[in-house]
Amino acid sequence: MKKLAVLISDGGSGSNLQAIIDAIENKTLQAEVAVVVSDTPAAFGLKRAEKHSIPSLIVNKKDDLIHIFRDTYQIDYVILAGWKLIIPDTFIDEYADHILNLHPGLIPDAMDGMVLCPDGSIGLWNKGKFTKNAIQNFFDKKATYAGSTVHILTHEFDFGPVLARCFVKIQPDDTIETLYERLKKEEHHIYIQAIAKLA
Repeated sequence: MKKLAVLISDGGSGSNLQAIIDAIENKTLQAEVAVVVSDTPAAFGLKRAEKHSIPSLIVNKKDDLIHIFRDTYQIDYVILAGWKLIIPDTFIDEYADHILNLHPGLIPDAMDGMVLCPDGSIGLWNKGKFTKNAIQNFFDKKATYAGSTVHILTHEFDFGPVLARCFVKIQPDDTIETLYERLKKEEHHIYIQAIAKLA
């Protein structure tokens, strides 16, 4: 069974972590969350880990995650779920093709490519934007669909092989909160799908 390390922060509620835990418990996902790692003790996801008796760590950018993951936990895949610290190149090299990220935008399959939404409009990549700004960008650009992408983390910023995408139709009365709430449900679904493909 593949061992996962889920990297979180205090930017969200840890709902992606919870979705992974739930999928493992209901046998939808054949994997194990071996450790939850946060860059701050304020991350709500740490409470979720504790509730399910999953080991957790608080680390900073000086900590050697490669050593911790390889020698202590024998991690197979690293799952980014709100992680805010920069992932060093050495870590990407060590875990090449084994780091998954969920991006709040529609990453194309090629750098010069594009993603078409269900209505044929061009999907917004939202490159370089964190969640709240990315959701706002869907409104600012008058997009008809919001979307997110699960991809393999690479040295190329906010780009890498795409494992799954989701689309959510933007409603006339949507706010950042209502749109993100619907998008988040789809994100949970595609994240589990992507991890299951690999694990």
